This record gives sequence, C-alpha cells and structure tokens, in this order.
Amino acid sequence: MASWYGPGFHGHKNAAGGFYDQEDLTAASIAFPLGSRAMVTNLDNGRSVEVTITDRGPFKKGRKIDLSHNAARMIGMLDRGTARVRISLISKPAGTRDVGAPLRYWVQIGSFSERQNAEQVRSKLAPYYADVHVDRLDADHRRYYRVRMGAFATRSAAEARASDSARFGLPVMIVTE
Repeated sequence: MASWYGPGFHGHKNAAGGFYDQEDLTAASIAFPLGSRAMVTNLDNGRSVEVTITDRGPFKKGRKIDLSHNAARMIGMLDRGTARVRISLISKPAGTRDVGAPLRYWVQIGSFSERQNAEQVRSKLAPYYADVHVDRLDADHRRYYRVRMGAFATRSAAEARASDSARFGLPVMIVTE
C-alpha cells in the first residue's frame, strides 16, 4: 500500500538532508536506503512513476511508501489517498544495505559541518564506548560529519545505549538504516 504526503511537510527538512518539495518526484520509505530510485506502479490503473527516496516513512501499519504530492498525482491516487502498488527498485547508493536485509540501528550523538567538532565529541565518548566513530555524509551539496555508535540489531539495544549516553548532556537520537 502507498499513501502520499504534501502540504503539511512542504519546505521542511527531509531525512536525506534536503528540503521536501511536494512537487518533486520523491518518496518516503523505510524499506529502501535514502537515495534509492524506485518505480512505483498503481496496480488499479497501471500508471507508473519513478521516484527518489529522500525521506523516512510511512509510519502507518501496512504501508510501504509515501509518495510526494506530484508522484501521487501522476499515478492517479490523490483522491483516494492510498493505492495498491508494486515497488521495483531501480538503484540504490553504493555501500548501503541490501533491500530485505534487516534494519540496523545507530545512536547518533551529533552532526557537524566541521570534522574537528565531530572528532572532539568522538574523543569524549571513546573511553566509554568502543564503537563510537565519525561517519562522513555528503548530502544536498554539503558535507556532514556524524558521530555515531553501533550498529545495533534491535531498537531496544540502541535505546539502552542512547539512554546511557544521554548522561554526557549531548543530543542523542536513534537512526535506522
């Protein structure tokens, strides 16, 4: 099942680091890595659209993808709000998990535009956690350095680490990939 999202999210930052434009041919999914390209076909009318996964969601049981307003319009599902679809992966970014592989959870302690700032946070945490590291992310023509711990096989394991590391007074969030 697919649904669509638009006006309430338009102009807000997306998970890929850019800004959501409801008229772009994009989608939100937790089934595919960010940056993946997918063909979505409405099974009721056969119409298809190619989208780029730029966000996370949908978070409603039974739904696999949230299409942008324009992508939903192109496959004729705006009025109903949902549609039965076939999703075919076209491509995924190099180095990302294979589709169908179990999700991994990371505890992210911060994201910085300067590597030196990320390294300072990593150095503060390294005596307590052997798996703390700095990941580089290039998104929306910018470079970020994320301080992360993990990967964890379960959300509960990531939540336990997030709870423990909150004692350092740094912002903590759980990220799935």
